[in-house]
Amino acid sequence: MQVKVAKSAGFCFGVQRAVDTVYEQVEKGIRPIYTYGPIIHNEVVVQDLEEKGVRVLDSKEELEALTEGTVIIRSHGVGREIYDLIQKKGLICVDATCPFVKKIHRTVEKESAAGRQIIIIGNDKHPEVEGIKGWCHTPAIVVESSEQAEALELAENSSVCIVSQTTFNYKKFQDLVEILDKKRYDRVVVNTICNATEERQTEARQIADEADAMIVIGGSHSSNTQKLFEICRKECENTYYIQTVDDLNLGVLRSTGLVGITAGASTPKKIIEEVQKRCQN
Repeated sequence: MQVKVAKSAGFCFGVQRAVDTVYEQVEKGIRPIYTYGPIIHNEVVVQDLEEKGVRVLDSKEELEALTEGTVIIRSHGVGREIYDLIQKKGLICVDATCPFVKKIHRTVEKESAAGRQIIIIGNDKHPEVEGIKGWCHTPAIVVESSEQAEALELAENSSVCIVSQTTFNYKKFQDLVEILDKKRYDRVVVNTICNATEERQTEARQIADEADAMIVIGGSHSSNTQKLFEICRKECENTYYIQTVDDLNLGVLRSTGLVGITAGASTPKKIIEEVQKRCQN
């Protein structure tokens, strides 16, 4: 059996930066420490941090109940009201928002202030998209499917600004922009899918195309890992989604020639290496 691991698999720059930020705060030893939402969509990392005393805040109400401590904003970012609330409560704010996400916040804030209708291409329930909506001066429209794009009805020549969730499927983004193009809006399109996502998706597609079986590693709630799985499944029918090496069923891989491995942006290098070793052994 041959094993080919994607070079782009694992932590992206924004996630690595956010995780390092939390561990740095733990090292400083100033308690209590909170993250607004899980720092990344990886249960192994979140559990390790919880064992070190880092608590996850799951809602605005939980944040409102705090009287002291450090609140770390994760790489997905948050809306303006969360920053205001942290300041109002007199808490310490450590901002680990990915710079690529920050750029979207600035774009939608500026364009919505100029009177443009913001259209976000992405998953409406994803924390990154919720954070982007929180920087718009007027309610944003979220589009995830071709059906939603086709059904969108704004007045002809409406001023719109189209942005994307950083981890969205690049090809799907292009397809949806094409549908919106036909509606004759006065539009500004900003491709805000980050380079790491684009590169990861392209490489995963290439490896899956030549592989006999494909393993995609990532947390069950990781949006970018789910998209990688969809991309690989189109190219290789024998594609398996696992979270850790314990989920790996070697029985289905025994007679396989080439096994490809890729992983989402929130998958630690250690887990990827464990899966690779298990396949090789």
